[in-house]
Amino acid sequence: MISLPSPFERLSRERRLAIVIVLNVAIVVAQAVTGVIAGSLGLLADAGHNLADVGAVALSLWAVRLTHRRPTASRSFGWHRSTVLAAQANAAAILAVTALIVFEALRRLGDSSEVRGGVVMVTALVALAGNAFSVLLLRDSHHDLNMRSALLHMVGDVAASAGVAVAGFVIFVTSGNYWVDPVVSLVVGLLIAVEAIRLLRATTDVLLEATPAGLDLSVLVDAVAADPSVDDVHDVHAWALSSDVHALSAHVVMNGHPTLEEAQVVGDRLKRLIAERFRIAHATLELECETCMDGDRDPCAMDGLTPSFEHRHAH
Repeated sequence: MISLPSPFERLSRERRLAIVIVLNVAIVVAQAVTGVIAGSLGLLADAGHNLADVGAVALSLWAVRLTHRRPTASRSFGWHRSTVLAAQANAAAILAVTALIVFEALRRLGDSSEVRGGVVMVTALVALAGNAFSVLLLRDSHHDLNMRSALLHMVGDVAASAGVAVAGFVIFVTSGNYWVDPVVSLVVGLLIAVEAIRLLRATTDVLLEATPAGLDLSVLVDAVAADPSVDDVHDVHAWALSSDVHALSAHVVMNGHPTLEEAQVVGDRLKRLIAERFRIAHATLELECETCMDGDRDPCAMDGLTPSFEHRHAH
């Protein structure tokens, strides 16, 4: 599936997130005031949803700014994982807010309080326009999990505002049918929850240092082993520091007994291959002249890792 870049992607991520925060604060105030005037619990619930999203986007902005900090002795990789932690917290927040929406929707199914449908519809359409603009701002072709979590919040707001607008229209036209509002909220909440669970799984994979999504480790091992100077590749590990920063370590056994200078040339060539073909800029290769196998056992291996990635022969 081709992902088209956002027309606002030239703006820094921090600036886009800051604009979204300001815009959504204005939407929250408008929805809360109008919700009280119109007697609409739907608008008030949507205002609460947007308020939670303001906090989530602020968390994303804070995480992005942390990634600019320099690595230290205690944090040698810097703060790249902060965006993943923010994404996971946001996913959990989405599930919590969705649970509240579902609970409120079920409670309100039997509520027949009068609602001013016309006012609800107009306010929801204004919020829909604002949230749609936020979605355009946050779309990111780099598939950053942190930006994706913020985007998911805004997509949820678009869907919620659309649902409230539809409910307001039905109430306005029919002068009743107040049950439409909670039913729409219930459907929207369940759809958002599915996406939040997917995001939660993706961030958990990063924190568990799973192989980055889209990277076929066997193909990478074969590509390294195909180099004419390589006899064997083993003890291979690939993981993600964040959505767009991947790392790799491996033991590479070279044929013959090259000099240190010759080995350096081969190592640089392999790192360039890994960076250009597999988009892994941080690769640590331990170059060896003899395999570190002890019979059928690899002393470099970690127990429980897939054997096919522990020892591969190229020749």
